[in-house]
This record gives sequence, C-alpha cells and structure tokens, in this order.
Amino acid sequence: MIEQSVEQATVQTELDRRLAAMPKAEIHVHLEGATAPDASYAIARRNKVDLPVASLDEWRRYFDFRDFPHFIDVYRNTTDTIRTTDDLALMVAQFYVDQARQNIRYSECFISMSLHLRRLSAAEILDALAQGIERGQTVSSARVAFIADISREDPHTQGAVLDLALWGQRRGLIIGLGLGGLEKEFPPHLFRDTYARAREAGLHVVAHAGEAAGWESIREAVGELHAERIGHGIRVVDSPEYASVMRERGIPFEVCPVSNYAVGATPLDRPHPIRQMVDLGVRCTLNSDDPAMFSTTLAAQYAVLAEQGFSWEELWKLNTETLDSTFLSAAEKADYRREWEDFAASLG
Repeated sequence: MIEQSVEQATVQTELDRRLAAMPKAEIHVHLEGATAPDASYAIARRNKVDLPVASLDEWRRYFDFRDFPHFIDVYRNTTDTIRTTDDLALMVAQFYVDQARQNIRYSECFISMSLHLRRLSAAEILDALAQGIERGQTVSSARVAFIADISREDPHTQGAVLDLALWGQRRGLIIGLGLGGLEKEFPPHLFRDTYARAREAGLHVVAHAGEAAGWESIREAVGELHAERIGHGIRVVDSPEYASVMRERGIPFEVCPVSNYAVGATPLDRPHPIRQMVDLGVRCTLNSDDPAMFSTTLAAQYAVLAEQGFSWEELWKLNTETLDSTFLSAAEKADYRREWEDFAASLG
C-alpha cells in the first residue's frame, strides 16, 4: 500500500512538472477574477472604498462561494475597488506577470467594462489599458489580447460598452465583445442588435452560455448573437442532437472545470461534463475563468481532468485546441505551434 502511494505521488509530481513547464494558451479568463483578494483589498483601502467586511481575513472569506448571485456581488465589489487609471493599469500589468509565471504564453482576457464605466470614462479605461499593456509587456514574456465584456444584469450599458470596444479596436487595444453575468435572467436575444453592430465593425464576438442556464441558451447565443465561441457551455450535453450541430460547425467551447464546480454548475460528487462533451465531438478548450476567486490555476484545470481519467495525450490535445481556438492569425498560431511542438518533442 505504501509503495503504491509513493508511486502515485511520483506520477502526480511528474504530471505537475509537465503542466507547469507546458506552454499554454487561455481564452476564457476574467481580469477582475484573476486579481488576488489581497491586491483588491489593498486598492480598496488606498481608495477608501467601503467594503462589506472589516478586515483582509474577512475579505478573503467573503470570496467563498455561496451561490451565483453572491458570486456576482463579490465580482462587482472587487471591480468597484478600481477608482483610478493607475488602479486599472496596475491590475492589467499584474495579470501579465501572473500569466507569465504560469507559462501561459498567450491569453484572451475579458474586462468587465459595464462595471468599470460606473467609475471611469471610456477614455480613462482605454488609457489605463494601454498603460497596463505597456508595463506588462516590459516585465513579462506573456502576450494578452482583451475582450470588452457586457454585464448581462446591466443591459442598459451595452451601447456604451460597444462604443468603448470600437474605440479600443481603433487603438489596437480591444479585439472583441463578450457577454457575462446572470445568464437565466438576461438571455442572449436582449443583446442582438449590439452584437450585430460589433460583427459589422469587425470585432470578434463571444458569449457565456449554457452554464447557469440550459442548452437552449447556447442555441440562442449562436443563433441570435452569432457567437464565435461559447463560454462554459457545459449544458450542451443535455442535447446530443444540438451537440452534433456544434460539432459540425466546429464552434469552440471555453470550458472551466474548477469554476463550474465552485459555482455549483457541476456537482462536486460527479465527473465534469467535459468528458461527455469530448465524446460527443464538441470542440473543447481549457481555461481558468476567475482563478483568484476560486483559488485555482490553469494547470489545476488539467490536473482535475487527469484525476478523472484523461490521458496525457488528451490533455495535450486540449492545450493545442485552445491555441487553435484563439483569434490569432494563422501565421501567429503557426509561430506558437512550433513552440508547442518543441515542448512535445522534448518529452521524448
């Protein structure tokens, strides 16, 4: 028994080493949700922001998941600590450092513009983003592209977010438009016209769907919004017929296992639906979503799936699929793919 335990620990250690060293891509991660509680607490204190807690320890405990509306409250309160361009620029620069530390070579990152527009002007947000990108590129090897995210529960902000995204596109700061937040209460069709304008202007469009609501939410996001990728989308397994449609269309799904467990979208005592999604031929990628809020990393997503029976070859395929599902050009993907291939060759 002891020998078996030692052998399992050795295998796990080797897997952890591989996952840490593996060059990775990530296409579903939120800037605000990737910011450590200690950092947002320090920003709040500096800006004299009232928080629903009295100490750093309470702030950390406040992050413990209760239900999805509470998670939205945590997310909004975290974002509300940002009051100046320096705050946002620091958050962006730190994101670069954190991604580089995990050997995440390329990321497409959501920024909750609906929430930041409550405190900062569009010009201030874009200036902060530009400053943060410049600092991040100076101190890290990571590359990041940004997607302006609309908060569903604030549908009145969608026009302002689109205008900001278009301005950011012209400045080379924003590549797309996203949709997150309370999925059941604010379905995709409410944002149809805004997404049409975004597509006409050449922005990439993506949407969270099929996590807190059923597979029909995915169908509406694809049918009404023409989403190029689906955030989460785990409820697609409830309709094998529609999963076959997604397989045929090759639409990537941005799967975030630890996040799904944390918010209760997947029960803790069940394997993650990604196994069913893969078996149905759905194009799956692997991502960390809100890593600081759920005390996780991108490598941890792979480790969870390894514990549930995914082979190294399957994990590696998810990593290459994530790279292939980015909005990079074919030439840029080819450059990264050589790095991926060099790593695979080094494993023998």
